[in-house]
Amino acid sequence: MATIRDVARLAGVSVATVSRVINKTDSVNPETAGQVMKAIEQLQYEPNAVARGLAGKKMGIIALILPDILNPFFPALARGVEDVAHKKGLTVILGNSDDLGLKESSYIKVLKKKYVDGFIFASNTIHEEDVEALRKEQIPIVLLDRGLNTASCAVIRSNNREGSKLAVKHLIEQGCQKIAHIYGPQELITARERMLGYEEIAGRLREYSPSLMEQGDFDIESGRKAVEQLLVRHPDLDGIFAGNDLMAVGALKALHERGIRVPEQVKVCGFDGIGLTEITEPELTTIAQPVYEMGGLAAQILLDEIESGIRENKLIELDVTLIPRKSTHKEES
Repeated sequence: MATIRDVARLAGVSVATVSRVINKTDSVNPETAGQVMKAIEQLQYEPNAVARGLAGKKMGIIALILPDILNPFFPALARGVEDVAHKKGLTVILGNSDDLGLKESSYIKVLKKKYVDGFIFASNTIHEEDVEALRKEQIPIVLLDRGLNTASCAVIRSNNREGSKLAVKHLIEQGCQKIAHIYGPQELITARERMLGYEEIAGRLREYSPSLMEQGDFDIESGRKAVEQLLVRHPDLDGIFAGNDLMAVGALKALHERGIRVPEQVKVCGFDGIGLTEITEPELTTIAQPVYEMGGLAAQILLDEIESGIRENKLIELDVTLIPRKSTHKEES
């Protein structure tokens, strides 16, 4: 395998000159640079990525930290990040934090030592102090989906409150009068915003009661258990808005187990737009987030900051879309 010294010897220049040509750090006479590039091609020399990173402080690597890779929402998010990064010639390192602050801090500590160029976090456990600590070290950072509202960096998410209002309005339009809500963990801003949207619209209904709300944990089993509790308190409910699609799938399961027909007796709507909603029986109505686009935008903003050094401290909320399917179908009278 050729070394940088072999390249310098063949081109008739110093090792330092070869290094300057590779890293583009200083101007080199075009004729000399041409000799170096010809030698590199002839010897099939591949510059050491670590050495180049140490010289230019850029390794061509970004880190994406997700809370739960088993949730189908996050792989689609990761794909958006990876596709944009790949087009720019960057590598993405993926970390799964399990929404644990200590595990997240460990990722930050280790990856900083690896000279990662920047971080994207889809995290509930990252704090303003974590963001500021990375900022002081001039490491770009973007928060995605569950990030802080007040962070001194770009935050990208969907318009969760408007999406939940859209869901409840749809259930009302389909004839529902007593609509329950399975809400996600309230430490997550996405879950809080969706619950607030539900309350704003459902609170106007004559049949509304706070007891129509039951907590879930953004997974299938918690959605199933939430429906069990809701049916004890309100056996006559006729609509369910679940704070994410996995809990909506759990709701479908619980209703099926009790012989309650969907959508004839109870209509169900989820939130996220994951692929699983297309294969349930009945197919699940959902509020679809532009998940792939969110990931791609986060990557683009991060890469722009890495290149320019200019930080974008702003909150970007993307529009969501109602996808009506059989689970909320209204029978023609």
